[in-house]
Amino acid sequence: MSSNLSSKLRVGTKKAHTMAENVGFVKCFLKGVVEKSSYRKLVGNFYFIYSAMEEELDKHQNHPILSKIHFKELYRKQTLEQDLAFYYGANWREQVQLSSAGDAYVKRIREISEKEPELLIAHSYTRYLGDLSGGQILKGIAQTAMNLTDGGTAFYEFADIPDEKAFKVNYRAALDEMLLDEATCDRIVEEANEAFGVNMKMFQELEGNLIKAIGVMLYNSLIRRRTRGSTELATAE
Repeated sequence: MSSNLSSKLRVGTKKAHTMAENVGFVKCFLKGVVEKSSYRKLVGNFYFIYSAMEEELDKHQNHPILSKIHFKELYRKQTLEQDLAFYYGANWREQVQLSSAGDAYVKRIREISEKEPELLIAHSYTRYLGDLSGGQILKGIAQTAMNLTDGGTAFYEFADIPDEKAFKVNYRAALDEMLLDEATCDRIVEEANEAFGVNMKMFQELEGNLIKAIGVMLYNSLIRRRTRGSTELATAE
């Protein structure tokens, strides 16, 4: 018996996925406008979120349902630690702070792990499959936009997954093999939409920082241009 959970998640989160991609911070990122200060704050949030999610997934590694997607090769905590050391330096733990939206996300993960652990499937699916699907593209954008040559993008690198396409096929097959009733599948899809919503709030938190940074960058680029302004032209005439 197949739960068809992978198909239900794909279809059921399509609208939320599109909405998340249309948040200003994400649209700017996809267009190659990435600013280090905002980005490293996002990486900091991700560190707390993935740490919580991976800790809770490990707690339930023998769970009859969750054990089906207990793939430690997906875990991102260690790669995020590498990136935070790159952006903040050796004492990054003293500097990184969790934002209010990030805190809400972490609390949600802890809560469902205690009350209804099957819903962790939604968070695993939303984060990890998204990371695998768009990781290489986002890595390239980040490297180009922030002039990175020697680090800062470990988060997008899955050293233990040589064939990402095949892995995603196996992951979705594992979802479909889960013995879940319709009501549980519906709750998992609903939770996945909630996960997209919390991610959107995190991106929206960062928009103010990005807008301010874009303003400064634009200003600096304008004052560096050596063009003849109206005053200079008027004097020359």
